Amino acid sequence: MAADENLRSLSLDCLNLLINGQAFSDVTFSVEGRLVHAHRCILAARSLFFRKFFCTAPPSSPRGSNSPAIITVDSVSYEAFLLMLQFLYSGQVSVIPHKHEARPNCGERGCWHTHCTSAVDLALDTLAAARSFGVEQLALQTQKQLASMVEKASIDDVMKVLIASKKQEMHQLWTACSHLVAKSGLPTEVLAKHLPINVVAKIEELRLKSSIVCRSITPPHHHDHTGSASDLEDQKIRRMRRALESSDVELVKLMVMGEGLNLDKSLALHYAVENCSREVVKALLELGAADVNYPAGPLGKTPLHIASEMMSPDMVAVLLDHHADPNVRTFNGITPLHVLRTLTSDFLFKGVVPGITHIEPNKLRLCLELVQSAAMVISREEEGDDNAPPSSATFYPQIS
Repeated sequence: MAADENLRSLSLDCLNLLINGQAFSDVTFSVEGRLVHAHRCILAARSLFFRKFFCTAPPSSPRGSNSPAIITVDSVSYEAFLLMLQFLYSGQVSVIPHKHEARPNCGERGCWHTHCTSAVDLALDTLAAARSFGVEQLALQTQKQLASMVEKASIDDVMKVLIASKKQEMHQLWTACSHLVAKSGLPTEVLAKHLPINVVAKIEELRLKSSIVCRSITPPHHHDHTGSASDLEDQKIRRMRRALESSDVELVKLMVMGEGLNLDKSLALHYAVENCSREVVKALLELGAADVNYPAGPLGKTPLHIASEMMSPDMVAVLLDHHADPNVRTFNGITPLHVLRTLTSDFLFKGVVPGITHIEPNKLRLCLELVQSAAMVISREEEGDDNAPPSSATFYPQIS
């Protein structure tokens, strides 16, 4: 136990040397125009690459100068290079970005960066740095991290990892990614746009083997083409929902273009409103393939009905921005405005809303104002009088 603590203390001492920058440093790297100060003895002790490099590379600083030599590094990013140095100095490092921090390639507010595009890109950069500088322990650690990431990552990111694993001959990661891509159901012509032809051939080979195995373990039965088509649609819908949950709208787009996925019949927008973020709903609407006023279920609810029942101002706003109709009726004549007025009335005069245990009054009020304003605009346009308020408008006292 004491030995572990001593080792941990030594690692922290070494890491502090790196953090303190120029203190006792005798080599400086220039990465993406930024200087990184380090110590030859530590790098040489921890990496065979640096040991050979420092033994053979002539010093670039003038003789007698106290300033360390500056070595330009072009092959890796600054962030990945720093992570690699942290590993060399301390023997441990996390290749997952800090949760909730703003990062490139991640527009999700409050993202935990466990499997988003930014997290995958950083892991791939770190892996490339570890391989370039011969830090195999870091490479193995990063491979394990990527193997965990791809289970929940978007199919685009899985394909990026697939290509990297193929180039760097990382067989376990290649196997995991190739099976995920094979199961994605993306047609060959779509895969060919994103992957090298030899990789596409391997994916198709996997699919063929998988179908043979399925046929061999499935008992013979009469072919039901209707059932097969229904099963295929169910599979598409399940994949679409997984894609939406992981914010992979691009995969949904590919499914629409390549597989003929009908976003309305699969209730993509309804599902996204209930289960996903505002950004996902917005991206889905901007595909232009979903009817924002499509009625669903036995009552014929539109996405705006659902957003109103959820009392979600963000969802209500993004739907209205994309021309959701505040006056559209369900099969029993209920509009989103009716939904919100009923919720408001119950809350104001009864103090409770049946079936809802917790209400945020400000959100309810904001939803009502948004939908009511949209309804008023439509009413004015229909009446042709921009100054006349609609005769049916009902205003409620402010909810405190």
